[in-house]
Amino acid sequence: MREILIHAGDVAIRARLLDTPTADEIWRALPIQGSARTWGPEIYFHTDLQAEAEPEARDIVSPGEIVYWPAGDAIAIAFGPTPLSRNGELRLAAPCNIWAMALDDVAKLRSVHAGEAISVSMAP
Repeated sequence: MREILIHAGDVAIRARLLDTPTADEIWRALPIQGSARTWGPEIYFHTDLQAEAEPEARDIVSPGEIVYWPAGDAIAIAFGPTPLSRNGELRLAAPCNIWAMALDDVAKLRSVHAGEAISVSMAP
């Protein structure tokens, strides 16, 4: 079972990788570092990855699903309704590849501010 640790500001979130091509590509690229950006209650950061959209890519996600945004070459985590959401859903800017599931409460990411360091690494 492949698990990762996401550090963003003072927050740490553990996640389990799914069995997808994007998860495989991200696992091989670890560790990944960047600068957090925010879009409503979502954090994301750009990467050097260039994965294609998978057939199962979608723009509405569930809390705890960690995605790769192919159009932006970014990893994103939504933890509340975004500016595009309707009726409380978690709607992303475009279809994204779901590649991991958080094991911790992603709502903790509310304390992360744009510009803070963010990293994804293999869990110890």
